Amino acid sequence: MEWVFKLFGDVLKMELKRKGNRDPTDEDLRALFNILLPTLSARVLVQEPVPNSVRFKWLAFYYIDELGPLIDSPTEFLANKFGGGKFKINFYQGMHFLATINFKAEGPERWRDLPELVESET
Repeated sequence: MEWVFKLFGDVLKMELKRKGNRDPTDEDLRALFNILLPTLSARVLVQEPVPNSVRFKWLAFYYIDELGPLIDSPTEFLANKFGGGKFKINFYQGMHFLATINFKAEGPERWRDLPELVESET
């Protein structure tokens, strides 16, 4: 969970600053993080090379209560679920994008056989 907290550091500081706390303590940041955490969702995308470009294939959408294994061990989770590849995890609060992080998992690219999700499937 610590990597998620660190990922949200700038978001947390900006929100506390907006609320008048210009010099938040670690305790302030963690308190806000604990409020924010239950409202999060995440999309998992994989980098898919195409001629002269790169695109991201949307593989999965998770609500926070489904994210435990992904948060506990992201690279292992991605490798077991989707195989090898360069993955991007985008975090959202409602429809608002908050943060992104990349992971690289080794193994066969099983994600290539999976259908791409589209907006109406979430």
